[in-house]
Amino acid sequence: MLLEISEALTGTTVNFVAIIIGSLVGLLFRRGIPEKIKSIVMQGIALVVIYLGLSMAFESSEILIVIFSMVLGGVVGEVAAIEQRLNDLGDKLKARYGKDEGRFTEGFVSTTLIYCVGALAVVGSLESGLNSNHEILYTKSLLDGTSSIAFSSSLGLGVIFSAIPVFLYQGTIAIFAEFLSDFLAEAVVAEMSAVGGLMIMAIGLNMLNITDIKIANLLPGILVAGVVANIFL
Repeated sequence: MLLEISEALTGTTVNFVAIIIGSLVGLLFRRGIPEKIKSIVMQGIALVVIYLGLSMAFESSEILIVIFSMVLGGVVGEVAAIEQRLNDLGDKLKARYGKDEGRFTEGFVSTTLIYCVGALAVVGSLESGLNSNHEILYTKSLLDGTSSIAFSSSLGLGVIFSAIPVFLYQGTIAIFAEFLSDFLAEAVVAEMSAVGGLMIMAIGLNMLNITDIKIANLLPGILVAGVVANIFL
């Protein structure tokens, strides 16, 4: 049993390590980078994040599912105060590990959402759990590890702690993949990914200080999209 769990978590573990290593590299580079360079790099990253979110959002074939999921998910998230809870967790980590890091909580929350929301995290974890095929998560690890260099060089130490929720989220999907696979058909994942894509786009807008959207409060919309898509698709 333990051997099976270990095998299912192989891809997720690699992803976890990749984020940590990339973040450490970014923190090393960060020391000698002028603030104006950090600023323009952050703006460039934000634009890429917006593009990534838009490309995911267009995966939807049923816009009504996306609208309903965002609305209902936002109501649930606002009542549950998910954004506040996630920020509180980031602040606690900051108080213990990064008191001098001004953007610690922003780095933790933003990269946690970016790395967890999307089709690669879901499909890759399912493949790891069902078929011991870790190629998708290996690819995601390369992407996350590379991007974490840029994120941590601009946002600081908080980025490295995003590896923890990534491990918990993907690991849970991988371990329970046999059960979840019945509910996460390709069409369902596409709708969930579309909803998540809108949230990722919002992260980019927040990073540019264009908006101040409580993105974490919209997270239940992904679950709503999965449920609704299972019923109607």
